[in-house]
Amino acid sequence: MTDIKKILVIRRDNIGDLICTTSLFSALRARFPGARIDALVNSYNQPVLERNPDIDHVYAYTKAKHREDGESVLGIYGRRIRLMLGLRAQGYDCVVLANDGDTKRTLKLARWIAPRQVIGYGVPGEAIDRRLDTPLTLDPRHRHSVEIAFALLAPLGIVGTPPAMKLVPDPEILQRVRNLLDTQAGKVGGPTIAIHVSARKAPQRWPTERFIALMRQLHVRCNARFMLFWAPGGSDNPMHPGDDDKAREIVAATAGLPVLAYRTESLDELIGGIAACDSMICSDGGAMHVGAALGKPIVCFFGNSDAARWHPWGVPHQLLQPPSLDVNDISVAEAMSACERLGIVDSPTGA
Repeated sequence: MTDIKKILVIRRDNIGDLICTTSLFSALRARFPGARIDALVNSYNQPVLERNPDIDHVYAYTKAKHREDGESVLGIYGRRIRLMLGLRAQGYDCVVLANDGDTKRTLKLARWIAPRQVIGYGVPGEAIDRRLDTPLTLDPRHRHSVEIAFALLAPLGIVGTPPAMKLVPDPEILQRVRNLLDTQAGKVGGPTIAIHVSARKAPQRWPTERFIALMRQLHVRCNARFMLFWAPGGSDNPMHPGDDDKAREIVAATAGLPVLAYRTESLDELIGGIAACDSMICSDGGAMHVGAALGKPIVCFFGNSDAARWHPWGVPHQLLQPPSLDVNDISVAEAMSACERLGIVDSPTGA
């Protein structure tokens, strides 16, 4: 298709998945500089694409599980239907289904929109859905999520190495965070290090006492200051368990160190906070991909997740994954050595 004027990319997944798709948008803009390039995402992830210069418009719908208090499921589905009808009226030339798993639901959305062409991956072992105009098969050489998404552009003549991921922080939030760092953590001669202590899966959760010990050692070694991030909320919340208690424990134990505990109530706040830091230490998860898309060097702890598919893309990083696939088996000494290799701190004299 050489006369493409309107492209829509659909990605319905989690934060990290959508961030790994930003390389795809950059490649589309480079190949079709005059085209209209839009995105359809869920409302929870929408801030990932806000202010992205490669995208003309971001459309978002709300999943039922993300609805606000007092918001009815019927109302959510009514708005979604109106959105689909509005997208149908746009007359897209091409819709890209930017996921590599079961595309049935996403394909249904695409057919509501009625583009000239739909590109997506077929489900391995299943007959190709006849509604998928350009079905692709996953290439085993494409291991990372960024590569998997980028390979969808081959039918449009886009091949090669995916560009870097891209996030653009809200400038007002970024400036506010910088001011908070100076007033609450104080100015120091060393780096500002983002410490994110939460992880969804138990094998990804590094122990609280080790974060405390690592922060103390880093401050002594390089006069660092810290921004502390965590999933907000109580650990007893059955829907969205958080780490408020863990954060309070770390703050209490690091009294006297330059630490800004930054409770993020929105994804935009998380993006702006990490953007204000020089480097990052965290477990695998959405926050890690935020750091990578912002160009931050990262020390990351991997438990039982696929490091080949989810490692920080396009930035210097040190990935620690023990044979047990449990981050509880990563020591403070190993984390400090990773910080040395990454250049967050200098190696000891004579090392």
